[in-house]
Amino acid sequence: MSRVAPALCFVILQFLPSCWSQTKSETYIVHMDTLSMPKVFSDQRSWYLATLSSISEGGATSTPLDKLVYTYGSSVHGFSATLSRPELESLKRSPHYVSSTRDRPLKLHTTHTPSFLGLNSVSGAWPASEYGNDVIIGFVDTGIWPESASFHDNGIPAIPSRWKGSCVSGGDFNASLCNKKIIGARFYHRGLVANNPKAIKVSKDSARDTVGHGTHTSSTAAGNWVRGASYFGYAPGTAVGMAPKCRIAIYKAAWTHGVYASDVIAAIDQAIEDGVDILSLSMGFSSGDASSLGQDPIAVATFAAIKRGVLVVASAGNDGPLHWTLVNGAPWLFTVGASTVDREFLGTLTLGNGVRIDFSTLYPGKYLSSRLPITLMDACDNIQKLERFRDNVIVCVAKLISIGEQIENVLSARVSAAVFISSVYSSEFYTRISFPAAFVGVQAGQALIDYITKSNDPTGTLEFRKTELGKKPAPRVEGYSSRGPYSSCPDIQKPDVIAPGTLVLASWTPKSYVAKVGSGRLLFSDFNLMTGTSMAAPHVAGVAALIKAAHPTWTPAAVRSALMTTAYALDNTGSPIKDAANFDLPASPLAAGSGHIDPNKALDPGLVYDLQAEDYLNLLCAMKYSQKKIKIIAKSSHSCRDASNSSRSSFNYPSFIALFGDSEAGSGAVVREFRREVTNVGEDQSSYSARVVGMDGWKVRVDPPRLVFRQRNEKKRYKLTVEGPRVLRDGLVHGSLSWVDDKGKYIVRSPIVATSLVQESP
Repeated sequence: MSRVAPALCFVILQFLPSCWSQTKSETYIVHMDTLSMPKVFSDQRSWYLATLSSISEGGATSTPLDKLVYTYGSSVHGFSATLSRPELESLKRSPHYVSSTRDRPLKLHTTHTPSFLGLNSVSGAWPASEYGNDVIIGFVDTGIWPESASFHDNGIPAIPSRWKGSCVSGGDFNASLCNKKIIGARFYHRGLVANNPKAIKVSKDSARDTVGHGTHTSSTAAGNWVRGASYFGYAPGTAVGMAPKCRIAIYKAAWTHGVYASDVIAAIDQAIEDGVDILSLSMGFSSGDASSLGQDPIAVATFAAIKRGVLVVASAGNDGPLHWTLVNGAPWLFTVGASTVDREFLGTLTLGNGVRIDFSTLYPGKYLSSRLPITLMDACDNIQKLERFRDNVIVCVAKLISIGEQIENVLSARVSAAVFISSVYSSEFYTRISFPAAFVGVQAGQALIDYITKSNDPTGTLEFRKTELGKKPAPRVEGYSSRGPYSSCPDIQKPDVIAPGTLVLASWTPKSYVAKVGSGRLLFSDFNLMTGTSMAAPHVAGVAALIKAAHPTWTPAAVRSALMTTAYALDNTGSPIKDAANFDLPASPLAAGSGHIDPNKALDPGLVYDLQAEDYLNLLCAMKYSQKKIKIIAKSSHSCRDASNSSRSSFNYPSFIALFGDSEAGSGAVVREFRREVTNVGEDQSSYSARVVGMDGWKVRVDPPRLVFRQRNEKKRYKLTVEGPRVLRDGLVHGSLSWVDDKGKYIVRSPIVATSLVQESP
């Protein structure tokens, strides 16, 4: 993206009372046109001081330094100052003045996902749930860094008396490091060692996180407020988890050397016994290791959690964008895919002619504030030639040589800075480059090439560490997010929802480096930006904690239903949420599930689709599981004779999928019937009407088309019938069923999918 307008500054001021002027002074945010700065000044600060001196009415006892609060010259341009009204009016007459605003208090918000999800301290899920107070989330992960500021217990009440867990001391981790926020810490590695008896020696025999992943996920879900958080200036603000008063219990089962199912099962088992309310799992098997539910250790272990009323939230995997790549899709799991937010991390290349080219970057180094010559080097395949222009900004064009090879060549030549032009999407791998570099597309690249070839003295300046909000469209389903159907249980639509998963800022361990600069200098940070469905799952776990705090008697299925049926399907442009890996076409439920979570609406969903543990076992009966396999999952005998009326289509899930394959090929139509039951958790004396959207080329009937509830907790049943062609274009059609109440307060939405997608062999 190219910009030609001068950058404006937005700064935060603090009111400084003045006793030397009889005119009341206030603090102002002043935006200046820095491109018009007179050449007589060596820097912006001296220019701002001179400007303040020229408008001062304070007399001999006042200096410009008394007025100036902050000077900003990085991502923003301008200053803040304490000014009287006449001084402000005088400043406005300056030809370099752009605008100003009076300073005012700011609202706390994270950087930036709680705000993107609509969480705030005035209304909605945060105050209604007391910020998740007394709900306990267990994390099976890489441990925790307890000294992180995200885990302070200021404002956290006493530990719930029902808690049975404990903090276990170990290497470099004393039990006294736990507090009212971190109330449990255990570790498991026997399986890891047993599988590698000679090769593995555990370095930190404790729950301490030396990797960073567990610290990141737990602070995302339940971190306390931390002011001044950022990743080297990117994503600045106040970091806070989804449920900041929620309690954290850590079960370290993943280590630097790997993670084994035996350790994970032990961790889940202990978490259930300790009394967690929610389990967050950001791990899973490879999509190529698909097996039946009875052979999936995570599916087996988590069913025990569901039986005890523990909601289990799990990541869908990072093997997208192909279908059938989803993991952790057991019907009792809350499966989460990943999406973007409306935030972008940028650098700017400013050309000598004033043209500005923005690009995505996470380069953590300093700005290149001086102008450098720009030299076009085409393929950048000659290191000796690159070395001759080491002090220039080198421009490389991706042709017969890959960007990766170009980067290696530029690094070897120790070039000051580089611009890489390519039609290939610049992944996060490249944006985390270790030297000043820009990755731009063909269109912006052509504008750069034209400037270089037409200018006698082409120059440029590179700036980094910029954060912009309000990016559109957002959210989008990310390409890496694994897609359904879930091979072990394709008759249940998965994933369930999507949540922020790309470049999420959260706490990190200071022992694990987060970036490199130059040839090998390692950088460390208390916060890190991470990407993956691992980051999406704790968002949902934290939001689920808010729902659980507000509705402590709700089952895990009811909490999941509330978040699914209130999820939104439109982005911030008012269009269907797009699929980044499918040319930005509307995302299907196999990628986006029911949509993007909406915490405030989920607090009061109107209707829920409820399930008990026995319902899951009856589903296994309908799936023709043997008594032996069911016993593996149920931990006890379950008679399928009692489930004779159960079927896959009558499983009370908040979504619908009609799956058919080669055996049904041919002309004619295919018909699928689904039976569901909804529970009124909204108002007494309420009525809902069915509304179907989409399903092009299919007939959809709802019987009855209207549901009338006399009182709260009343249940009503209905039947959904879909009929359409056996052969589908692109193998997929989708739409939705919404129950809309007469008062317009509730819209209870469920996705509908009909697909003939065939699972490909790995």
